[in-house]
Amino acid sequence: MTDAPAVDLVAVPGAGDPAPDFTLPDTHGTPVHLADLRGEPVLVVFYPFAFSRVCTGELCELRDNIEDFESAGVRLLAVSTDPVYTLKAWQQHEGFGFDLLSDFWPHGDVARAYGVFDDATGHALRGTFLIDADGVVRWNVVSPRGRARDLQAYREAVARL
Repeated sequence: MTDAPAVDLVAVPGAGDPAPDFTLPDTHGTPVHLADLRGEPVLVVFYPFAFSRVCTGELCELRDNIEDFESAGVRLLAVSTDPVYTLKAWQQHEGFGFDLLSDFWPHGDVARAYGVFDDATGHALRGTFLIDADGVVRWNVVSPRGRARDLQAYREAVARL
């Protein structure tokens, strides 16, 4: 028996693939449309759950190193299947200065489009996609369950843009 995630058979977009477009609400309910961000690189970080140990550690590390992304002109979007109200409370609690987007309804549709939705548990996996200013995926990583992503890998991917 394996503990591999039960994901849809949608391929994870890789380097050179167009990034699937989406519109998701931020913590204020304001829609954020990926296509509207063309002209600037975007780092889309999917994570399973607000307030969980590994997710909090990962996003706090991004918060504490946000200048690495801002100085490179990269916009950070963190996406989970949590409802807007949960994300708003978490953003206030942790002081995140970047957008937290809710893929709550239709549940997980954006995570599915990126091939990182776990149907068995109903949440996004730890998938990260660096999208260039033209909307093309330039780098991605999907981390195993319970394992935090490596900040240095983000830095190296951003440096290669």
